[in-house]
Amino acid sequence: MRGPVRGRWELFGGLVRAAGRGDAVSRHKLLSVRGHSAAWLVPLVMLVGIAVADVATDAFQIIAWTVLVPGVAAAICGVRSTAVFGVLSLVVYVLADTVWKHRAETGLPGLMLVVIGGAVATVVAAVRVGGERRMLHMRDIAETTRRTVLRSLPAGFGGLEHAAAYLSADSEARVGGDFYDIQPGPHGTRVLLGDVQGKGLGAVDAAAALLGAFREAAYHEADLAVVAGHLETRMLRHRAHTAALGRSDGDRFATAVLIGFRADLPDAVEVVVFGHEPPLVAGPRGVRALRVGAGLPLGMSDLTPRPVLAVGRAALAGDETLLLVTDGVTEARDPDGCFYRYGAAVAAAVEADPANTSPQRLVTLVRDGALRHCRGRLTDDTTVFAVRRAERPSAWP
Repeated sequence: MRGPVRGRWELFGGLVRAAGRGDAVSRHKLLSVRGHSAAWLVPLVMLVGIAVADVATDAFQIIAWTVLVPGVAAAICGVRSTAVFGVLSLVVYVLADTVWKHRAETGLPGLMLVVIGGAVATVVAAVRVGGERRMLHMRDIAETTRRTVLRSLPAGFGGLEHAAAYLSADSEARVGGDFYDIQPGPHGTRVLLGDVQGKGLGAVDAAAALLGAFREAAYHEADLAVVAGHLETRMLRHRAHTAALGRSDGDRFATAVLIGFRADLPDAVEVVVFGHEPPLVAGPRGVRALRVGAGLPLGMSDLTPRPVLAVGRAALAGDETLLLVTDGVTEARDPDGCFYRYGAAVAAAVEADPANTSPQRLVTLVRDGALRHCRGRLTDDTTVFAVRRAERPSAWP
């Protein structure tokens, strides 16, 4: 998608999302000019327009409409501004009654209506502003939680070029059961992406537990199968712990993909798939699925007498990128119920321009494509994650 067209699409999408959710932050940004609020201009123009229309023409007798001005201010302005517009509306109404004296519509009933309307609008503005402050505080807490669970990854971390996009199905929660991370160590760099079954704080708790186990095991353990075993054990322990606490999480499980990049395997990767969608490989020579065996999801080893955590090995050239997604992408549907074929979209984009194999371009392509396909109505948390070997590895350990 070309730059100007894409920019207009994103601007339109932002306006729709801000209006649809009542997002205070987005609304304030839309009503700001150079960082300063211009929301007061809307009720001011409305008040001036009512006064001019009433005085300058005989076609409109609408001075009583001034009662609407503080109501509009209550929706977009602060408490003080709303109170000011309540007073200004009263002043304009009194002027119409005492100075212009050319309308039969003024009088004590209309005056009381304007006074009461301004007072009610001020109270409504106070309630709205208080609610927005509480919402922003909760958003800060959710953002802190997200950064704790999904830590920021420096550029070139672990010798990998990477990019990620995370979209929570709950726009206010901002964090859910999807998780991903990169962990470099003395035995190579390990990558993990997964999706905890279910939603809510229980899914976030399970994702945090798995990530903690991954960060320790991926650093210390030389065998990727042992790392996978630690993840399985951690999921079982976490489920037993939540059950002991009396929480009704049920038989919670997680699908995941564990990938190992080793210095002695420059043209291949080790992979363990826990019931998850296998990664796609995108390179200048085309797009293909990474063909490795799939095992049971994490937390289901008790279903088999001798669970086997098979580590597969697949070829991966230095100029090829691994693309991993969660259910938010694979299960995205349009209004007709058709699934989003992200593999076909990636193949077409790479064929049109091989530069689209870069992690950032792939992530942007799949994220935007999934949102367009489902008209922005996500039914599940959505994560798009892409990694490839960096040409110039950073000095990160």
